[in-house]
Amino acid sequence: MADGETMRRNPQKQDAIPGRSRATDAADVTDATIGAVTDDIALRPVTDTDVPLFFEHQRDPRAAGMAATTPAGRREFAELWTRIRTDPTILARTIVADGAVAGALTSWDQWQQRQLGYWLGREHWGRGIATTALALFLCEMTIRPVHAYVAAHNIASQRVLHKCGFHPDGLDGEGTLLGYVLEL
Repeated sequence: MADGETMRRNPQKQDAIPGRSRATDAADVTDATIGAVTDDIALRPVTDTDVPLFFEHQRDPRAAGMAATTPAGRREFAELWTRIRTDPTILARTIVADGAVAGALTSWDQWQQRQLGYWLGREHWGRGIATTALALFLCEMTIRPVHAYVAAHNIASQRVLHKCGFHPDGLDGEGTLLGYVLEL
């Protein structure tokens, strides 16, 4: 996907996920595992107007608790997203559902692994948006293996990863984070 292009899944079209035969087969993602999605879900490059919305999403106490993280201050958050958007090794996309910014997906190198992370505003939870957006992201991001870490108590995020073909890869030393990996 070139800068400025939007990758989209139209739930009315069975074959709407680009690269389906290669990337989604590798991830073992099908319409059945994604579930019934009624939203028009798209990924696009992150814009300046997205970052303040992401900031508000991460400030939500319940969402921060699910991610086992502490919300960042405005300046710290803006600096983080400036680094994300200017680092050519990081892939970052905005998740758009029914025309509204729903969250973000990022992938970066850390601990000698390719990492993946996502955040969805709480008003967009429980509708299959994260699963569909991650499936689209994995079509674009062809590097494998890719690793994701999730708070042990965040069952919803574990289900998203599982539906997209990730499998458990162990616990951190404190037993608070579960590691997941997606391999070819």
